Amino acid sequence: MTRAHLKTALLVLALLGAGVLGGAGVEVLQGRAQAAPAAVMAPAATTAATGAPGATLVTNTTLPDFPLITQRYGPAVVNISVSGTRKALGITPDVLSDPFEFFRRFQQGPGRVTPREVPVRGMGSGFIVSADGVILTNAHVVKDASEVTVRLTDRREFRAKVLGSDPKTDIAVLKIEAKNLPAVTLGNIKDLRVGEWVLAIGSPFGFDNTVTAGVVSAKGRSLPDDSAVPFIQTDVAVNPGNSGGPLFNARGEVVGINSQIYSRSGGYQGVSFAIPIDVAVRVKDQIVATGKVEHARLGVTVQEVNQTLADSFKLDRPEGALVSSVEKGGPAAKAGLQPGDVIRKVNGQPIVASGDLPAIVGQSMPGQRLQMDVWRQGHKVDVSAQLASAGEKVAKAESRPEAADGGKLGLSLRPLQDSEKRQAGVNEGLLVEDASGAAARAGVESGDVLLAVNGTPVKSVDQARSLIAKSDKSVALLIQRGDEQIFVPVRIG
Repeated sequence: MTRAHLKTALLVLALLGAGVLGGAGVEVLQGRAQAAPAAVMAPAATTAATGAPGATLVTNTTLPDFPLITQRYGPAVVNISVSGTRKALGITPDVLSDPFEFFRRFQQGPGRVTPREVPVRGMGSGFIVSADGVILTNAHVVKDASEVTVRLTDRREFRAKVLGSDPKTDIAVLKIEAKNLPAVTLGNIKDLRVGEWVLAIGSPFGFDNTVTAGVVSAKGRSLPDDSAVPFIQTDVAVNPGNSGGPLFNARGEVVGINSQIYSRSGGYQGVSFAIPIDVAVRVKDQIVATGKVEHARLGVTVQEVNQTLADSFKLDRPEGALVSSVEKGGPAAKAGLQPGDVIRKVNGQPIVASGDLPAIVGQSMPGQRLQMDVWRQGHKVDVSAQLASAGEKVAKAESRPEAADGGKLGLSLRPLQDSEKRQAGVNEGLLVEDASGAAARAGVESGDVLLAVNGTPVKSVDQARSLIAKSDKSVALLIQRGDEQIFVPVRIG
């Protein structure tokens, strides 16, 4: 035996002794899973030294039995195909017969280029949550559908009725007329941990009951789509057709509904998002009971607090939801919230990222009261707000009048004229005539309206200059551009 062969043999023996490799060891794990069919986990004990610097962390790990989960709950996952119509611009036959007629009609106005109905077809996934045929899927899967067909793994097909759909959370509830159907088991999102194994079953590109697996990458992820859903981020392969399918934990419980992917190509690129099952169940229960869904509204627009904004508002760390605008007459305005407030806690729950706030509001009901810890002008303030219904008419966001000029920021400002105030919808304000230097680098543009400095409304150029002069490393400018308001952090010097 050569020295290389000897080293290899010793390495294999060492790994076998440690339980890393091994025919007998693998057979024991498989035997445990087969001997206890009710379990979907195969236990694997690991040991490690502790106490010394750099020692391996001692953990009790478990290996998920994905084949058993698939065998048991795969039949509860369904394929959904939809057909319907939507309006699109149509062209009458005489336009098609003369290519130049289309351009003449286009220049003259709509003419005979009229809207017409065009067919829409799509597919997705879903899963059965009760044996009598209630199915959960995504709202976007059944959008514009006039006919929805559900196909089970045993190849039976059913015409499904859409009991209700909620675009805000992207949840839809279907019903098929059948009994004694296989159904999934629902889990508890609070028990789901980052790094935990998860499994998806769905119909990517129409391939029924495709199984993919990965881990939970993050929880409570907010997306820039005005969604109030605290998404579960995973690295599970999800593609078109997977939408609406279940996300299982290692115990075979559904913890989410696969909904979106982050992609530059249109296909899977390692970042997938699922709607937490508790959000889906709450929507489902409302739809089944009333046929509709109610959402709460606080009436604020918020943005992230980065380090520059934290320095500007004298916060100890860059956390919270910075209020950039308040809906006039809304719950937040009635409670006394103001632009420049930083919401740090809601009902005792810390607000770390700005997306944490809409997630909490989205999971609340109209009429519910929120107790908020707010940072205002360097001090903690307690604010209590009673949520309204998101279905009520929303008033225009109240703009905070005020503005100012700061030469060291590179701003050229002047007071707004009365006509400009009416056009901007503010009572006071300073027009940015020119932006250069630090302000321009931060994104301030000519034509913007400056409303406040570090959360303090400003009514004159002198006041603004004074507030900016008091700032040390950075300053937060509340800017209105069009109908939008946002705090712009500007580094000084």
